[in-house]
Amino acid sequence: MDTSEPDWTLWRSFRAVLRTGSLSAAARSLGLTQPTLGRHIAELEARLGVALFTRAPDGLRPTATAAELGPEAEAMAATAASLLRLASGEAEGERGTVRLAASEMVGAEVLPPILGAFRAAHPGVTTELVLSNITEDLLRRQADIAVRMVRPTQGALVARRIGTTRVGLHAHRRYLDAHGTPSTMEALRDHATIGFDTETPAIRALLATGLGFTRDMFAFRTDSDLAALALVRAGNGIGVCQRGIARRDPHLVHVLPEGFALDLDVWVVMHEDLRAVRRMRLMFDHLADHLAVFSAQSQP
Repeated sequence: MDTSEPDWTLWRSFRAVLRTGSLSAAARSLGLTQPTLGRHIAELEARLGVALFTRAPDGLRPTATAAELGPEAEAMAATAASLLRLASGEAEGERGTVRLAASEMVGAEVLPPILGAFRAAHPGVTTELVLSNITEDLLRRQADIAVRMVRPTQGALVARRIGTTRVGLHAHRRYLDAHGTPSTMEALRDHATIGFDTETPAIRALLATGLGFTRDMFAFRTDSDLAALALVRAGNGIGVCQRGIARRDPHLVHVLPEGFALDLDVWVVMHEDLRAVRRMRLMFDHLADHLAVFSAQSQP
């Protein structure tokens, strides 16, 4: 094994092959030739003294070692991207890039006008918006700032609780005109309901509170909040939606407000090291101010 430390170029090629499953696809994603990609993998294996991939009919399969190294390679990539973002503008300047993470629903339904207002006030700042219901790791610099619906548990973070958003059951008037409005939670079983497909840890935590929902009762199942909202808007059934979002559509009706209500905290979070960067502070404060208005609109 070569004891010299592999440089980032080799790890970047390793990450690309791990993601794509082939040398050719990895080479295309990085703008390299396939022979160059192959040399990078061979050099990295030589330096580590282990095999990272085995050939298979459908491409390259990662070894157990490669699978273990994968998360660390992703962390290295996130750190490299964070360094580039921080270097893209002076610390006290209003230019550069801010990488913002949010859930699907908040990112698609709530943040666009808020970010538009920020762009108008600070045209030198570029925003990268990452939509995912998986909590981005700010300590690993997968994002600079995040909007979260759960209290942050990691240290070294600056977190501000903005308020709460009320979640309730909603249906399009077209659906209710055709099928009637349920008067009790038990009556929901006679309706087409829209809910989750996979019982994630977050879903199991909610079910443990006694909500009474089970996967088999849903006529439509999806793990995408945006798809669920689209199904509700199409008049396909009764589903969950944040009150602040539902109120924007006069055709969406709040169903069983006394039978089902869930309040989620709204947090804006960033790494404490970014407080010295002006554009990060500006974005953090802008989000906090505007999400406070949204939170107020989400109350009963």
